[in-house]
Amino acid sequence: MNNISRRRFLALSCCAAGASLFPALVSPAQAATLSTAEVNRLFQKLGAEKKAPKELDAWIHDPAAQKIAPYQAFDNVWQVGIAWVSSWAVKTSDGWVLIDTTHEPFVDFLIENLRTVGIAHEDVKLVLMTHGHFDHVGGYYRLKPLLKNARFVMTERGWNEAFRYAGESRGTPKEWKMLEEKDVVAKDGDQLRCGDSVFTVLETPGHTWGTASYMYDVRRGDKSYKAVTVGGQGLNAIEGPDQVRAYIKSMERLGQPSLNIEVDLAAHPFSSGLADLIPALRSLKPSDPHPLVNRAAYLNRLKKLNEGAAARLKQELAKAGA
Repeated sequence: MNNISRRRFLALSCCAAGASLFPALVSPAQAATLSTAEVNRLFQKLGAEKKAPKELDAWIHDPAAQKIAPYQAFDNVWQVGIAWVSSWAVKTSDGWVLIDTTHEPFVDFLIENLRTVGIAHEDVKLVLMTHGHFDHVGGYYRLKPLLKNARFVMTERGWNEAFRYAGESRGTPKEWKMLEEKDVVAKDGDQLRCGDSVFTVLETPGHTWGTASYMYDVRRGDKSYKAVTVGGQGLNAIEGPDQVRAYIKSMERLGQPSLNIEVDLAAHPFSSGLADLIPALRSLKPSDPHPLVNRAAYLNRLKKLNEGAAARLKQELAKAGA
């Protein structure tokens, strides 16, 4: 634990739907290749109806659709997750930091991608988990005993949500496992240090009440940029008007000039257009402008998300009779 700021660690220690929205696994033969636009349309339908469309469910559970080779986004950042859920691996001077764990039955894909990049299990020092939905923490029970030098981090409400959602899935065709033990409990503003890198915790409730986002530096050559992985930006788990209000406030906060975020490393790459940029990232030359360094596009996405949230707020208020 000498990799993390001791003082901060002592203080800490003292984008998708919950599993309940998805029916049982389907045969991969049923799945079809979906464009980014189609995936987004289907997720919007899920958010409105609280039920996954058949085509979306088939795509999510199709190993052929979800298996993706790792790719390098920045000098110090690799994507080692699956097609619909990112797991960002950030290299520091004292090991690696992962953001989110993906889920079964695809955790083996993440483990294989770590090996492909050359990331040894013992070199992973932190795993930052964004919130308690199965697609972001479903790999915790596999990775915790495997990554023996890693501490796993989530907010208090995030941990509690994960335990709740996993418990609700028990005994159903949608069951997923969650180790019922908290590791590191983070709070808003905490700065987690690993080697020369700092990861700032931003509690951004809305997608779920326990959602957190992580802000950190990414590097390209001799330049550094402020990046964020936003824990969740879907409206599929909304429980009422107050949660939508919290969502709007969180998205406004993420766009503040004081944060100066220029890079949007999304938890769900289809949600930000990142999925369509993967071929360009794989062939990126040092002289090329970096397609992910785009604060204007990031702010525009936040604006559109809040426009959708404002419309959803009206619906929730109407349902509540307000």
